[in-house]
Amino acid sequence: MTTFPWAGTLHMSASKNDAAVIGAGPAGLIAAEVLAEGGASVTVFDAMPSAGRKFLMAGRGGLNLTHSEPLEQFLARYREAAPALEAAITAFPPTALRDWSEKLGQPTFVGSSGRVFPQAFKASPLLRAWLRRLDASGVRFAFRHRWCGWDEAGRLKFRTPQGDNVVEARATVLALGGASWPRLGSDGSWTETLAAKGVALSPLRPANCGFTVAWSEVFRDRFEGQPLKGAAWSFGSRTIRGEAIVTRNGIEGGSIYALSADLREAIARSGEAILHVALRPDLETKVLASRLDSPRGKQSFSNFLRKAAQLSPVATGLLQEAAFASGVSLASLSPQGLAALINAVPIKLTGTAPIARAISSAGGIALAELDAHFMIRRLPGVFAAGEMLDWEAPTGGYLLQACFATGVAAGRGALNWLSPSLRSRQ
Repeated sequence: MTTFPWAGTLHMSASKNDAAVIGAGPAGLIAAEVLAEGGASVTVFDAMPSAGRKFLMAGRGGLNLTHSEPLEQFLARYREAAPALEAAITAFPPTALRDWSEKLGQPTFVGSSGRVFPQAFKASPLLRAWLRRLDASGVRFAFRHRWCGWDEAGRLKFRTPQGDNVVEARATVLALGGASWPRLGSDGSWTETLAAKGVALSPLRPANCGFTVAWSEVFRDRFEGQPLKGAAWSFGSRTIRGEAIVTRNGIEGGSIYALSADLREAIARSGEAILHVALRPDLETKVLASRLDSPRGKQSFSNFLRKAAQLSPVATGLLQEAAFASGVSLASLSPQGLAALINAVPIKLTGTAPIARAISSAGGIALAELDAHFMIRRLPGVFAAGEMLDWEAPTGGYLLQACFATGVAAGRGALNWLSPSLRSRQ
């Protein structure tokens, strides 16, 4: 990780600090880049000892920067927030993000799923090159600076290892993230500060998260950590094909994350949600019933299901859980009834996994609080970007794309705010 010698306490006057960017994740760093390119003096503040910690975490499995699908379809992934994000993403679309990455020496490629990755397949080379470029453009960094709001004079307050500090800035970009993975820096503590200023907020909630299930002790002990592959997961009108993982207290994985917003809201309304899984989604029920109608002989029932329906042990265990919950014996079901259950296994979700373990978070600053330049209407000269804003999206590149695009929009907004003073210096 790149470090900087000026990462201690800074005391800056207004004349030396056009813009303060608070948060050294993708949204904050790209806002700082836009500001510096526009001629503003910029300092990025962050509570952590180094930049981009959650960005690096995202790159551990191969940094999924964005997605290659058509823009209209891409925008629909943001659901009700799409109209508010459309201008920012259209102005800085996936193609622009890919060009930006390539100019940093990290060309991208499109995977079989349509997701876009750097060829290096990780975040660290991209982040190192980015920080070098920011350094060369004059962007300064102040790490271990925890933002605490504003003082009576409107100056930014920070808590540092060396004591409290105040900083003056003509424009401020807030990019402090949501509340997932707080140990990496985004703990959501900023919500109280903005709420006290009258900014409307939606409560921070887990997104792209797992859910709790009251597994039996036998199932939990035997199958914790086991994947359910090749299944189709359904809730309401939506069905997602893919994999999920049994956890000790529930279930998680890409397919679950894709449905998490609807599942979370259903649990908030009713206290539970019934997720259905088709274990053999490519087999029609009548075909599956025909296979299950063959003689079992001396085989154990689990072995019979393995051979007749190609079910893994964890899939059979899931069937046993469903049968037990409904008060019937799995072996007593007719071939038709068993086939129907195999392709519509109910799983009762009782809650969401903790937000600290979620991939991302929903909630934050209400989008109606922002003007067209991503400035908070109640706080002139203060802009916001990234996961601080009340939007959510599935995994697949949509999260990072919106963080970058809103960061660019907020940076341009702050630059527009500063333009009279910047012109006067030319």
